Amino acid sequence: MLGNPVTFRRTAAGILLILAPLLQAVAVVVDPGTWGDDREAVSFGDNPALAQLQSVLYHWSWILMALAALGLVHLTRRKATAFGHVTGAFTVVGYISASALLMSDPVEWWLGQRYPPEESQRIMEEMLGLPGVIWGFQLPWLLFGTLGLPLLTAAVWRAGFVGWWVPALVAGGYVLSFPVPYGPLTAVFWTLPVIGLGWTGLKILRMGDVAWAAYYPAAVRADA
Repeated sequence: MLGNPVTFRRTAAGILLILAPLLQAVAVVVDPGTWGDDREAVSFGDNPALAQLQSVLYHWSWILMALAALGLVHLTRRKATAFGHVTGAFTVVGYISASALLMSDPVEWWLGQRYPPEESQRIMEEMLGLPGVIWGFQLPWLLFGTLGLPLLTAAVWRAGFVGWWVPALVAGGYVLSFPVPYGPLTAVFWTLPVIGLGWTGLKILRMGDVAWAAYYPAAVRADA
């Protein structure tokens, strides 16, 4: 498989579209902050092991989602191509930017072990409120990642590969979850993209190399 670019890229895209949203859904379930105190300086201190686990799961989910987005862009080669390229680039940049924010988790746990919750929260807000953090990490994640992925799946829908319900589930799960306080409802919302993206990944795995290669130029299809 490693020596066949068609098989490898198709298989990788399919697996990552299943795995990446699933890891995020598991992360929100094991996160102590989902079920406990909404101040992470407190909830992370209640269960440091699960706090570290959720950070690792989020990190790999978002890194793998950036790679999975490249597989979705491939499906827009014949239709909605420009739309797919733009939204795909946004998605990749957004999810990579989001992963860097997870380094604040151990800092918040450390502060929670040494300061009262209110003081810990004040220090974290001051740190995360720095212009470089806002413009370099937070806004790219919110604007490019959160909006980019639903739009990218809409491009794949416009290309005719999936039904309208796939971008609807992705948008409903990720975009509509932001007005809701982070907690048990977030776990419900973030299960929806697992269904839509997972079904898309499964369809890619089942489509076969010939169908995947049909999206390439004629010379590549002949080699496949």
